[in-house]
Parts: sequence; structure tokens; C-alpha cells
Amino acid sequence: MRLLILGGTWFLGRTLAETALARGWRVTCFNRGRSGHDVPGTESIRGDRTNLADVERLAEHGAWDAVVDTSVYEPPDALMMARALRRAVDRYVLVSTVSAYRFWPQEPVDESSPLWPSRPDARDSDADIGAMPVPYAYGTLKAGCEQAVRDLYGGDALILRPGVVLGPYEYIGRLPALLGRAARGGRVLAAGDPGQPIQPVDVRDLTDFTLRMIETGSGEALNVAAPFGHATYGDLIGACVDATDSGAELVWADSDWLANQGVRQWTEVPLWRTPTGTWAVDASRARSAGLVCRPLRDTVFDTWRWLQVEQPVPHERQAEHGMSARREAELLAAWEAELASPGR
Repeated sequence: MRLLILGGTWFLGRTLAETALARGWRVTCFNRGRSGHDVPGTESIRGDRTNLADVERLAEHGAWDAVVDTSVYEPPDALMMARALRRAVDRYVLVSTVSAYRFWPQEPVDESSPLWPSRPDARDSDADIGAMPVPYAYGTLKAGCEQAVRDLYGGDALILRPGVVLGPYEYIGRLPALLGRAARGGRVLAAGDPGQPIQPVDVRDLTDFTLRMIETGSGEALNVAAPFGHATYGDLIGACVDATDSGAELVWADSDWLANQGVRQWTEVPLWRTPTGTWAVDASRARSAGLVCRPLRDTVFDTWRWLQVEQPVPHERQAEHGMSARREAELLAAWEAELASPGR
């Protein structure tokens, strides 16, 4: 099997490259060569996906059985890439996001849920996109990328919409931030209900599923998330404590109280989020198609082992995750006072 990966040097792209090579596939990676790591054994082609000349030059290196696009952000870039590769690649796999759904995370979603309305020429710099809250703009652009790929590839397009992806090589910083805090030990502020179900998918399971779908030749849109009941937020935080062997003491604070203190969901406390649809992504169709999710505890332990030998690729989003020791101490003291107040 001949595979082209747009990216291929960090997180999902790197995992895809390593796994495909291990299966005996021929792997080509197209990227700027500015970050991440070239996987030994891959063919690397340098170029900028937003530059037409680079994209047309890439197409001349074909043919490939499939391309996996892990990185496109704006619809015109998706359209340009799909148009250039149509003659050189049989199938286009676009890794999109559940953020493309109009009402996620406020409401549960499945593949029939409405997407954000978009257009093929939408850019992040457009006035109407810039006026949106960042998550809405992101979802709108991703929905536009999906449409661009479908317009060019039709039934030969596979759209995958992961929710939260965790595991080794993560660069966003969510799980590394949780593990780093657990490793420091002491009293750890934990947010919300430890019994809250969560659905992160391991990057290796997303990879295995993607390659499986390429082999079967399926062309559709599928959510990719762990099944309902797979794990809880308490399982995640507890596994971080166990993996780091820190003996940290978890102090669970009420979600409403934390929100009233101005604690930022999803970032200041990674993966804590209260909208009801956050962890209500129906991925039953993907499971029927062969998605298998390993225990979340394995993901946490393997990520910690990776962090002992290699640090994440630097990325601006890493600074968003976690809170200062001073802020945490102040919140812990305030929560203790809240618990001791009359009528509590």
C-alpha cells in the first residue's frame, strides 16, 4: 500500500507513519520540515501546503493509494490540495473534528447532526469568521474543509471526526499537563465529578482505524471516540497519579463553584468541561466498522513513559494548559473555606 501523509512528523501524523511502515506500506510525508521528526524509512517531500507550486510539485511524485490529511485548516487550502492530488491519489482521508458539528459541545452528536454552515472560500482572516468566537470559527472552517474534499473526491473521500485524541507524541499539552501536575505531588485540585464519563481516543487506536478504513476502501463520515462508559474523568486523573507514582492527594471541587471562580474549562483544568454534549459523541458506526479502543489507563501510562525520554514538539497551545501553583493553592484554600461554611 502506498500512503501519502500531509504532515507526518508529530502526534497523529508521526504515529500513522510509524504504524504504516511497520505494516510494510510505502510512506511519503509532505511537510515544511520545520518541526517534529522525520520518521526513519519514510520519503520526505518538503513544501508548503498553502503554496500552489509546492502542491503541484508534490502531485508529480505520485501515485499513491491514499492520502491522509491531518493538518488542513482553511477550505481553500483543502480544495487546492484535493484538486492537485485527484490525479495522483485514489482516496482522500480527511481527519476533521467533532467541532465541525454546529451544536457540539452543547448537545450530543452523531453523524446525522448538522455541521456548521461554511463555504469553500472561507478564510480565518475573513470578517465574518473573525467575528465568531474562536471555537465556532474553527468548526466553521473545518466543515468547509470537509465539503471541499467531498466536492473533489465524492465517494472516494473518507471523513473522520475525532473528539479528544490523547497518547504518546501529543503536542497540544492536555495529558502532559495533567501528568506533570500529578508528578509534582501534594494536594491536587481536581475539577467536577470524578464519575463523569469521558471519551478520549488513543492516537494509536485512531491510527489503526484509519489504516483499516483505507484497506477496506470505505468512503463516509465517521465520528471517532471511545464508547460510552469507557472511562471517567476520575479514572483519567487517578491514572495520572498512579503513572507518576507521586502519591498526590486529589481534592475534588464542584464544577459550578469552579466556574464561579473564573476557572477556564478545557485549558486551565485540562479536559474538564461541563456542556452536556462534550462527552456524548456517538461513535457506534466507527466501532461497527472496526474501531477498537484500549483502556484509558494504558494511554496514560504509555504517555508518561514517552515523556521520560522525549518532550513534546514545542507548540503555542501548550501554554494554555494548566494553572500556576499560586492559583491552585488559592483555589484549594477557598474551596476548603467553602466546605466549612455554614449550610454547606
